[in-house]
Parts: sequence; C-alpha cells; structure tokens
Amino acid sequence: MTITSANGRPATGPGTQDKVNILVVDDLQEKHVVFRTILDELDQNVVSARSGKEALRCILEMEFAVILLDVNMPDIDGLETASLIRQYKKSAQTPIVFITAYVDELQAQRGYALGAVDYIPSPVVPEVLRSKVRVFVELFRMNRQLQLRVEEREQLARSEAARAAAEDAIHRADYLAQASQLLSRSLDTQQTIDALLDVAVPMLGQRAILAQVGDDGAVSTLRAHPVGQAQPPLLPPGLEAALHGALAHKQFSLWEEGGQAAAICPLLAGASIRGALLLLGPRADFDTARIALAREVAGRASIALENARLYAAVQEADRRKNEFLAMLAHELRNPLAPIRNAVHIMQGSHVDPQKMTWARDVISRQADHMSRLIDDLLDVSRIVQGKVTVKREKLTLASLMERSIEASGPRIAAHGQQLEVSLPDEPIVIDGDGMRLAQVVSNLINNAAKFSPGGATIHLSAGYADGEVRLSVKDQGAGIAPEFMPHIFDLFAQADQSLDRSQGGLGIGLTLVKHLVELHGGRVEARSDGVGRGTEVVVCLPAQPAVPEQGRVAPAPAAVPPRATASSRILVVDDLAASAETLMTLLEMEGFEVRIASEGMAALRIAEEFHPEVVLLDIGLPGMNGFEVAHRLRKQPASRDALLIALTGYGEAESRNRSAEAGFDFHMVKPADVNLLLSMLANPQDVRKAKVA
Repeated sequence: MTITSANGRPATGPGTQDKVNILVVDDLQEKHVVFRTILDELDQNVVSARSGKEALRCILEMEFAVILLDVNMPDIDGLETASLIRQYKKSAQTPIVFITAYVDELQAQRGYALGAVDYIPSPVVPEVLRSKVRVFVELFRMNRQLQLRVEEREQLARSEAARAAAEDAIHRADYLAQASQLLSRSLDTQQTIDALLDVAVPMLGQRAILAQVGDDGAVSTLRAHPVGQAQPPLLPPGLEAALHGALAHKQFSLWEEGGQAAAICPLLAGASIRGALLLLGPRADFDTARIALAREVAGRASIALENARLYAAVQEADRRKNEFLAMLAHELRNPLAPIRNAVHIMQGSHVDPQKMTWARDVISRQADHMSRLIDDLLDVSRIVQGKVTVKREKLTLASLMERSIEASGPRIAAHGQQLEVSLPDEPIVIDGDGMRLAQVVSNLINNAAKFSPGGATIHLSAGYADGEVRLSVKDQGAGIAPEFMPHIFDLFAQADQSLDRSQGGLGIGLTLVKHLVELHGGRVEARSDGVGRGTEVVVCLPAQPAVPEQGRVAPAPAAVPPRATASSRILVVDDLAASAETLMTLLEMEGFEVRIASEGMAALRIAEEFHPEVVLLDIGLPGMNGFEVAHRLRKQPASRDALLIALTGYGEAESRNRSAEAGFDFHMVKPADVNLLLSMLANPQDVRKAKVA
C-alpha cells in the first residue's frame, strides 16, 4: 500500500491531516501513474492498491472519500472486491467507481447492485475523472464537517448537562447543609420539628406532615405545614394505610392516587421507629432525585430528633436527680430532728423514767426509719446493677402473706386503718425468696397505707389460676393521675413534687417491687381511675398448688437472744469515736469486758496483750484497712481463734467477699441488729465453730 499526494510525492506536512484519501485499485503500475497524474490538481492523498486483498487491507486501516476500482484483476476481480468492501461497516457507504474497458448490461446491473455509483470507461478522460472524483471529495468533506458539527454539539450538550448536574449537586449540597444547620440549631423537640417542616416545604413537597409514634408504636400526633383547615390534619384512607405499612416495615413508601402522591420517609433511631415525614405533591414532582433528597433529609432529621429526645431525657433525669437529692436530704433530716430533741430531753437534769423511756423509743424508731431508707437505696443500686440474686425456696402463699402483714401491721395500726385479707382456699406454693417477696408485699401495703386516709380499708387479696398466683393490693386513697401512670415504676418518680409533700418517701419503693418481681419471673402492673379514686397494684408470680404435706406450717416463735453466762473479752476497732464508745458502753452494760482501738496498729498491739475472744472490726480504717488488720489478727497467736466480725457501713457483695477472704467469720452492716449481735457474743466459740462447720 502506497500513500502519496496527487503529484506522486509522499503525503506529508502540516496540511496532510486536512486532505481526504482516494483509493485506486488496479493491478497495472502504469495505470496508477496515470491516475496520480490526473488527480494531481485535486491535491489529495492518493492510496494505491495493486490487488483486491491489498485494497481490503487499506479499507481496514483508513477511511476513503471514493474508491476507483478496476473490474478485471487477476486474484480477486473488481466485482468480488466491491462485494467484500460492502461487508465492512466502515466502508459500507463509501462510493465505488468501476474502471473498465468493456461494460455489458449484466455486469453493470451487478456492479450497481454492489453499490457502484458509476462506471468510467478505460482509457479514462482526465477531465471526466477529475470532475467526478472532485464531487465525491467535496461530498466527503461536507459529510465530515457535518460529523464534526454533530460531535461538537454533542460535546456541548454533554458539557451543558455536566454543568447543570454540577449546579444541581451544589444546590443540593447547599440545601442539605442549610437543612442540617437548621435541624441542629436547637435541642428542643418542638423547635426541631418546626425546623424540619420549614425545610421540607417547598423544596421537597408542596405540603409536609410529621407523624410521631408513641411508645406503643401507634401514631400519637400529626403536625402539618403549611397549616391546613383541619388540625390535626386528616389523611385519606389510602394514605393512612400506606403510612401504617411504612411504619410497620420501617421502609420508604411512595403513595399515589389521582395524579397526587406522598413520599413516606420513616424516622428511625437505630432499630426503633420514631415517626415518619410525609411529603405531598403532584406525582410528577417525585422523581428519583427528589426522592433521594427527601430520604437524605429524613435521615438527618432522624438524628436531630433523636438528639433532641435524648437531651430531653437527660434533662428530665437531671431534674429527677436533683429532686431526689432534695427529697433524700429532707427524708434523712426528718428523723434527725426528733433524735436530737430526744437526746436534748435525756440530757436534762431532772428527767423522770417515763420521759426517759419515751425519748429512747423515739430515738429507736427514727433510727430504724433511717436504716430502712438506706437499705432501700442500697437494694435499688444492687438490683439495677444486677448484683442481687434470689435465694429460692418452697414457701406457701399463706406464710408469705403472714410475713408481709406482720411487717406492715404497725404502720396500718398507727394510721387507724383496716387490712382485709382474702386468700384462696387451696394451699399454694411459690418457688421464691421469702425475704424478698415479703419485702414486695410489705412495700405495696405500706404504700397503700401511706396514701390512704386514716380509718380507710386496704384490700389484700390473692388468687390462683393457670400456673400463677395473682396478688392484689387495693386502696381507696389518693389515686394516680393518668399522665403519671406510665412513670409509676420509674426510679425516683413521684407524682407529688410539692415542697409540702405530706407522705414523704424517696420514690423507690415501686421500682424495688418491679425489679424483685421480675427477678422471680413475674410481672407487676398498676391501675387507677384517677386522682382521689384509689389505686390497685397487681403482682403475678409463677406458682403451683401445694401437695398435702406442703401445707401451711406454723411460724416458729421469735428467738430471745441468750445472754452471756460469763464475761467475754471483746475488742472494738472503729475510727469513729462515738460509734466505738457507744458500743463499748452497750457491751459493758451486758457484762462484757471491752477494749477499744481507733486504728489498725493500735488494735494489733491491744490484741497481743488483751487476748480477745471477739473482735468487732470496722473496715474503713485510716492507714491500714480492716481487711489487712483481720488478716494480721489471724496470724497472731493471741487473736488467731477469736470470733472476728466485720461491723461496717460497706454492705455490697464485693466487701462481703473480701471479708471472707481476709478471715472474718461474719459481715454485719451498720447499724447492726443489737439482739442478733448479743446472741452471737453470748457464746462466741460455739458460734464460730458452727460457722466453720
């Protein structure tokens, strides 16, 4: 294949790329010379091919304005070559001019059928050949210019589309940035909702509706923007059904009806559904881009609304914490006032025995009250942290009720109230912790007594059905407001937040009840018809009918603590002087020989000299703590076999475990049960042997 200009020289130079190609196919070299000479005036690129195969190779590599093809060639004749040329897409429309010395009618028809545009007899007339080739060259140039214009227009259209897409992307980004700024401007839920509705209209829809979901999963409120005639807005039945479906499946949904549409975008917080944003407008407005933008805004709104909800929850928790601390201070100070007054009376110069006994009773009752408050607080803390386990045993329903009534009887009597008890005829057995379940029922009875007027009747009933016992405590007292009912079992929650609360308490009793019942695999619920109409609390626990031998067993009489038959040596170790001195005085009045120490090293020295039979040891000592002191006391011969009792304010499980590891025999929490302590001190060695056994 040879590419030359029409003057016979190689086609090179800056203008070569503007010239068009002309293919001359002939097996005779002298004809190529003739054609190049004739076409020299056209100043185009002439490509010479000396066979059909070489012509096809040129077709594959180059594009031609016209092909001058000899009909008679030795390997592949012109007609067959033309047929092959037409099979290539690139050259299917290229003009073919046959050069031949003889043309019959049949050959001409076949040539025209193969796409020939003309026949030129040989020898050729130069002017005729140049004229015809010039026409094809100009047509090719015009076609190429048209193609260039089309490509330029396509490129321009692509550029315009890219520019429009970029502008649209910038507009979307600006809108989303502004939406995020407005949604995060406030942590108030209502302000965040207002901002969301303002952002949504008109960018996302002609109208926006926010559907909020309550704790039960049902739609609780509907807010619309702009505000229509109906508030809350009325939804068409089809849209309402689509909304419920989107909320149930937590998925985007597009509702259509009569040319109108609504994009339903769920508002999620993790796996929880908080509501949905409904965007209303003509169906044509909700193209793919608009829907994608709406879903992005809904996602950001979900985060903003959840942040506002969490902030409100933190604020509420902080408010309740502050109220609880105020109530705690109030409840702890209340017993201190009568204690201080009673102490002042006892310090008088002439106090008759009756007045002295009364003052002691006041101090005892108020100390017991403070102890119960602190125990409740510790119980709640341990239960919430999962550190409380129930010690299950088989107990009858009758014995459980007896324990509970015995614990709550004094309070009911003090209020002049009546307790009506109704139990099933058949004996029922519960697999549970008797002490904890008695605490549950006592708390409910005490609550009923607290919020009922003097002389009122409190109903305690129990029934059995379908494998569970149903305990009910019902009163006709203060009742519960409907808005407070969902929070009745919340920690530190109290309906009466006024400063003159007449009933007192820390708002933890029902929280304890709920957790303890759930630890037993049961459930608890409260009912009230409103303020002043009483309350009923129902506890359901797994149970079963008792077999005959599991009937009611009469409770054993309360044990009377034995007194010491001989003087025992007791070492009291406590850094609080008042605690150590009062305990020493109490023990000396019971006939014991007592020494006291305020820190660890002094306790070890006294033990070596005193040889105590019992050591009452505080854990929270300065310098060397009680665990280390106990460990070293066990190594000293003088105190190795002493009854070692931890008497401390630390009552959690970790402290009890460390006490056992340090060598303590018992762990008692302040204030200790005096009767229990005296019973242990009466025969310390027997108590220790029983403990070891």
